[in-house]
Amino acid sequence: MRKGTGGSLFVCPCSMELTERIAQLLEEQYATDENLSDCFTVDIELRPGNKLYVFVDSDSGINFDKCKKISRHLESHLDTNGWLGAKYVLEVSSPGLGRPLRFLRQYQNNLGRTVVVTRLDDTRERGILKAADESQVVIEQAVVEKDGKKKKDVLVDLSIPFDQIKSTVIKAAF
Repeated sequence: MRKGTGGSLFVCPCSMELTERIAQLLEEQYATDENLSDCFTVDIELRPGNKLYVFVDSDSGINFDKCKKISRHLESHLDTNGWLGAKYVLEVSSPGLGRPLRFLRQYQNNLGRTVVVTRLDDTRERGILKAADESQVVIEQAVVEKDGKKKKDVLVDLSIPFDQIKSTVIKAAF
């Protein structure tokens, strides 16, 4: 976590405008820094008390060095332009397991992991993420089937169209 140390007293009155500026700065940084070329912004949150949270992911995996580089870049702009005033908190991190997947490339980067898909009607499906394309995700689930008087688990693929998905969250496997 980094705290700003300088800048003018001007605070951008519109959080949407500020998050758009930050998103643009990040896109420019990804385009000009080959070490960050496969990075993408997942979310930007401006919370009360001048707390700015930036969630970044990468096709090759996000790490501390990438977060630090992005943080330093943003901090220099925040300090120079005084967008958050003299005192602020800036945190740059990966989205983490608890945050929903938002982009197709996040789904594709997490193939083989256990997910919980919440549908628009609030029903939930848990399984292994097997595939994702522009229209749907496919998860593999264990389903109990009767075989005479016995029950057995059978693996089946379930396709869920994106337009039926409210959220998808990765679950840690223990």
